Amino acid sequence: MTIEILKSKVHRAVITEANLHYVGSLTLDEDLMEAANMIEFEKIQVVNVNNGSRIETYLIKGKRGSGVCCLNGPAARQGAVGDTIIIISYASMDFEQAKTFKPFIVFPKEGNKL
Repeated sequence: MTIEILKSKVHRAVITEANLHYVGSLTLDEDLMEAANMIEFEKIQVVNVNNGSRIETYLIKGKRGSGVCCLNGPAARQGAVGDTIIIISYASMDFEQAKTFKPFIVFPKEGNKL
């Protein structure tokens, strides 16, 4: 049996930009992606702490060290600059393996820095 389990989480990043006229996705500082073991184009869930919205999209690599966290395309309607979000990705794995798996969880500091 396989189950879905938390793989990675960036807990309480702050939206720095919202670009409605972009193809879509979430652009995230490469430092945060790397620390959370996330890769470009990975499917993610974005949970907005300020307004309660939950959306699914994918990641685009942002400039390393920039602190960028930009909602793009229709996702830009789900948050505003300054909102706090949680970025989550999941993995499918064997039930027994899942019992010992430890997710990668990142708690950004001010400016979305590590």
